[in-house]
Amino acid sequence: MSLLKQLQTDMITAMKNRDKDTLAVVRMLKASVQNAQIEAGHDLSADEEVAVMSREYKQRKESLEEFKKAGRQDLVDKTNTEMKVVEKYMPKQLSADDVKKIVSETVQQVGAASMKDFGKVMGAVMPKVKGQADGKLVNQTVKETLSNL
Repeated sequence: MSLLKQLQTDMITAMKNRDKDTLAVVRMLKASVQNAQIEAGHDLSADEEVAVMSREYKQRKESLEEFKKAGRQDLVDKTNTEMKVVEKYMPKQLSADDVKKIVSETVQQVGAASMKDFGKVMGAVMPKVKGQADGKLVNQTVKETLSNL
């Protein structure tokens, strides 16, 4: 089932259950997918759908940090709820240990010897973890791994 069809089904379910919070988030996600589809001019591939969901999740994660800094607990709670809904449509996220393992393997494959090889390692790691790990986590892990060489 395509992501768009899944969102439509979940939207109907949320309407029937009178779940306004989930309904609002699913509507936003559906609109984002449709907008991306219009921009692309074709049906989205699975990778493109994951990219849209990752972007939506990242936006909420950044907002969450800002709300915490501002002391807005009401918005923190709302954003946490939204993030849980978005997570349902994303691939399973890799743990920090899994990311470390992938980075270590990639460093060996690429033959990286110092921080000068950062771009080369990042370029090789990101396609492997696309949509499954946060870019900040990957960036930090690569820096730690290369600095320990």
